[in-house]
Amino acid sequence: MTDQSLPRPGPVAVAWAHIWRKERVWLVFALIIALLAVLDPGQLAPSFNKVTGALLSVAPFLAASILIAAWAGATGADNLIAKAFTGAPAMMIAMGALAGGLSPFCSCGVIPLIAAFLAMGVPLAPVMAFWLASPLMDPSMFALTTGVLGLEFAIAKTLIALGMGVLGGTVVHLVVRAGGLADPLRDGVGNGGCGGAKARNPKPPVWAFWHDSARLTKFRTEGTRTFLFLLKWMALAFLLESLMLAYVPAEMVTQSLGGAGFMPIAIATLVGVPAYFNGYAALPLIGGLMDQGMLGGAGMAFLIAGGVTSLPAAIAVWALVKLRVFALYIAISLGGAFLSGLAFQTWLML
Repeated sequence: MTDQSLPRPGPVAVAWAHIWRKERVWLVFALIIALLAVLDPGQLAPSFNKVTGALLSVAPFLAASILIAAWAGATGADNLIAKAFTGAPAMMIAMGALAGGLSPFCSCGVIPLIAAFLAMGVPLAPVMAFWLASPLMDPSMFALTTGVLGLEFAIAKTLIALGMGVLGGTVVHLVVRAGGLADPLRDGVGNGGCGGAKARNPKPPVWAFWHDSARLTKFRTEGTRTFLFLLKWMALAFLLESLMLAYVPAEMVTQSLGGAGFMPIAIATLVGVPAYFNGYAALPLIGGLMDQGMLGGAGMAFLIAGGVTSLPAAIAVWALVKLRVFALYIAISLGGAFLSGLAFQTWLML
């Protein structure tokens, strides 16, 4: 059968595929609202009030995160990441974790950036440190975590992100020294992508970006893009939180993820992998669960495990590296998330 004999999608199908790819979050939001209107119209007003009230409550932190992301893109401050991977192994691992925890890279840039580092010959240990820390925390995430879950939680998650990076980088360094994990990339994996270009051709930042019309335009563009991105995910998250509070019995949450012992933290660690879908959207969901009795340590374990090993991220990692590297990445992520949850819960009990 030739390509000419295959049926081609019509203009409606092509248009729908484009809309779904670009606006699937808003489409899911609208679908939930439509189902509520049909199945339980009495819940529409409470859910609407929850979404609008919650968005207003985090508006200052939302604005801070948008300005940070726009500033980093306009000045080129994110190019400084390329300088983090030089020096002794211990220093490279520490700088990799620090860069990952503080870098405001977009989700599309992390995987190509890692591929670029590995293709350039950067040791796997500092790359793994950056890899583990990067999805867990950045300045925007810190601001929103503070607004939703409190400053103590945000500081603890930042320290855990750095600790996860250092732990993962150290483990990988020891394995490499023992003769393992050679040639981590899969055959045929290149180093393209928006992050890769920054790593290959680092340029000094321009702090006074407002004197450059192109950078000023980028500031506006990046700010608008970040605003729309955060708005849609936070709106969907707060809508889901309102439904969770309405339909999920608090007793169920308390029984499965509350109480004493390590079992709730272990459950949250495992559940975080398939249930976690976006770092910003997960915050209000965890806040709602904690209001219903979820342990703080379990909430932390969920955010750490989900942030590093969510299904989209895991699929991307699987496509990038060989099986032994992927297996070690999963083991470090889940083990570190569980230990982080235990440590944070112990801190809360002091």
